Amino acid sequence: MGTIRLTTAQALVRYLAAQQIEIDGKNESLFGCAFAIFGHGNVTCLGQQLYENQSTFPTWRGQNEQSMALAAVAYARANQRRRIGIATSSVGPGATNMITAAGVAHTNRLPLLLLAGDTFQSRLPDPVLQQTEHFANPSLTVNDAFKTVTRFWDRINAPSQLMVALPQAIATMLDPADCGPAMIALPQDVQGQAWDFPESFFAPKVHRIRRPQPEPIELDLAAEAIKKAKRPLIIAGGGVAYSGARNALIQFAEKHQIPVVETIAGRTLLSADHPLNCGPIGTTGSNSANHMCEDADVVIAIGTRLQDFTTGSWTVFRDPDMKLISINAGRFDATKHMAQSIISDAKAAIVPLSERLGNWQTQSAWVDKAAAETAEWRAVVKQRTAATETDLPSYAQIIGKVNTLVNEGDRVVTAAGGLPAELNMNWQASYPYSLDVEFGFSCMGYEIAAGWGNKIARPDHESIVLVGDGSYLMMNSDIYSSVLTGHKMIVLVCDNGGFAVIRKLQTNTGNTAFNNQLEDCTTERDYDLPRVDFVSHARGLGANAEKVERLSDFEAAFERAKASDKTYVIVTDIDDTVWSSCDAWWEVGLSEVTDNENIANARDQWEEGRKHQRRGV
Repeated sequence: MGTIRLTTAQALVRYLAAQQIEIDGKNESLFGCAFAIFGHGNVTCLGQQLYENQSTFPTWRGQNEQSMALAAVAYARANQRRRIGIATSSVGPGATNMITAAGVAHTNRLPLLLLAGDTFQSRLPDPVLQQTEHFANPSLTVNDAFKTVTRFWDRINAPSQLMVALPQAIATMLDPADCGPAMIALPQDVQGQAWDFPESFFAPKVHRIRRPQPEPIELDLAAEAIKKAKRPLIIAGGGVAYSGARNALIQFAEKHQIPVVETIAGRTLLSADHPLNCGPIGTTGSNSANHMCEDADVVIAIGTRLQDFTTGSWTVFRDPDMKLISINAGRFDATKHMAQSIISDAKAAIVPLSERLGNWQTQSAWVDKAAAETAEWRAVVKQRTAATETDLPSYAQIIGKVNTLVNEGDRVVTAAGGLPAELNMNWQASYPYSLDVEFGFSCMGYEIAAGWGNKIARPDHESIVLVGDGSYLMMNSDIYSSVLTGHKMIVLVCDNGGFAVIRKLQTNTGNTAFNNQLEDCTTERDYDLPRVDFVSHARGLGANAEKVERLSDFEAAFERAKASDKTYVIVTDIDDTVWSSCDAWWEVGLSEVTDNENIANARDQWEEGRKHQRRGV
């Protein structure tokens, strides 16, 4: 066996560059891009190797390690988990900045490769700059903090360890059940150490996403339960998209006439006008979907982890005898709430399940109810999103405008605050995969970074970011990154003067408005309330920008943004008193003991909603 002497950094990047993935019969580089901010912990060895492999995967420079890693998360989501982004940092604060992004990837089951510099394995120069010291455990560094938010974690203390670590990290990131972030810590001295690697280790390798196959008995039992159903319902989650099972889902629903509701991650799988699409489910969903859930006697959950916003904290299902059938590649998700599980890839299960059902179809009365509920809900959405010349537009009206202006392949990105709910409730999908709503980790600051990563993944289509003023102020520097690297975005800043949706939750639960809206913040100023000039700020970051005062001017501004050759920011003040809503309950922690009558009344109302909550079965 031939060998080649390489440093840890050389071998690491050479191995990553040799990894390919088969997508629709064509081989692509598995790692499509890298994001890097260099410091003493990753510049001298790893940085040079990234430079020498630019032709395989380019390295883009961001302005913050967290936002770079978030861009890599969005890159993976835009590629439906089939291509992976890399994020690398120096030691100490550069590394810990990426922990939040790892949490986003972990929560949303998305691949992300994190390469963080680490302190010297020899310990001879200790303590080095940016090193935290743990007196009773000298081997502990800040990189150990990633263990809580990664699916795979390793520290390379000798070059030979790459032989084991890298294949396992990739296998984890590509596993349909265990998919999530992988973290590899790289001590500074070890990065430059050399070893005689087998040449075969660097041979090109083509990966293919596994499709876990269902057990026949699980399919038989599910088919038996569905055939007994009078009111079956499908919940379509993000796993359907990652499986490439959209067409199989539609064919299954149409053949057996089973209404479909979508989770946030599953939004846009069905077009808004599909006769079996009953809308989004849950706390930020639709009356149509939630009313269908109330009466459903068999619920087929496909590719969803059934988080609380989907299930209304497990209150949307009202039939006490409702049977839950869960199709999921992950055992953990498939067995929640004592579901009758099919542990399988979505597409691999849907097709044979349909065969077992034969020509069985849902009773027409149930389908008629779905149509009636959906028609009523669409009328509500149409009314909410309709353009009016009020002093300030609502979120729903801005969304309605954007909805009519996007083209096939364009993608709208948002996260956290009020926008995910408003977008989920009011978006009428004409095209599949037109939304990236990060509402698993609900990460403020994801939006603009994700828009950048999405544009890198989908350069021929518009990347449209919907972001509130709060998230904008939290993380906006990738506006400059997008201008620097030539990845044009359209950024829509909805300015409501603070964290308005949390103020709404605060006051709806009887609490006093405090520290959310700018006007409610503690201050020692003796001058008027300061407001950010987002247009000037965006221009200062190199983007084109303008402010839209009236809703009637929005379409023309959006067309100017589409025609722009670089990132374009449109700022609109939003009416923070107008919110979309639906019939759903959501559990929040409320005080059992209080002298505040408003809080006590709110608690009593919340407890009234709890009577429908399922207790784990």
